[in-house]
Amino acid sequence: MLNQFSRTELLLGKEAMEKLKSSRVAVFGIGGVGSYTVEALVRSGIGAVDLIDDDKVCLTNINRQLYATRKTVGRYKVDVAEERISEINPDTKVKTFKTFYMPETAGQFNFSDYDYIVDAIDTVTGKIALAENAQAANTPIISSMGAGNKLDPTAFEVSDIYKTSVCPLAKVMRSELRKRNIRGLKVVYSKEKPITPIENSDVSCHTSCICPPGTERTCAKRRQVPGSNAFVPSVVGLIIAGEVIKDLTGITNK
Repeated sequence: MLNQFSRTELLLGKEAMEKLKSSRVAVFGIGGVGSYTVEALVRSGIGAVDLIDDDKVCLTNINRQLYATRKTVGRYKVDVAEERISEINPDTKVKTFKTFYMPETAGQFNFSDYDYIVDAIDTVTGKIALAENAQAANTPIISSMGAGNKLDPTAFEVSDIYKTSVCPLAKVMRSELRKRNIRGLKVVYSKEKPITPIENSDVSCHTSCICPPGTERTCAKRRQVPGSNAFVPSVVGLIIAGEVIKDLTGITNK
């Protein structure tokens, strides 16, 4: 019977589509990378998604994040994402967590419940904890390395963390994961050398922060606010979604 996933079924087959429909994927971080990952997963027929992000849409997110528009500024990203998902496929089961993922908040999640985990968060501590918990639960995971301060979307590739080079975030992750005896982690990364952001106080969050008073975590608290664009994080997010779909179905294009 013709349905919204018919064109995908022509490539993957009915059995694979049933597998996707019965799968539950957790996406930690739904910003520039994670929002596009969620979009592609839902449009591919994933039956259940858990969205984990405590952030609200900021005006400066509009240049790269799928859920960021003038109308959504100030709203929780997970709430906006849930609404969009329901418009794409109302049968998708969505669970949202307004949670800043760290080792201290990991107890909210049963990692064995997931068929796949996507790490699209920014903090090294959180990324390490996700890798550890995924390994303990024997749940597949894919992690996004640095997408900020990059301009070449064609430079990203899929690799194991221990085969990466150049990327500063990947370097830190290799060191920390090795200490914890984590022998492998599937990642998306780039060998493009990061660009140093232009110093401009007129557009800097350090001097022109627009977050509401009382906001716990702001970009202004970072040592450096990364530059970003519309075409790098989105590509990373779509690459990740493609890997999740291929791994869940066992289908490759080789």
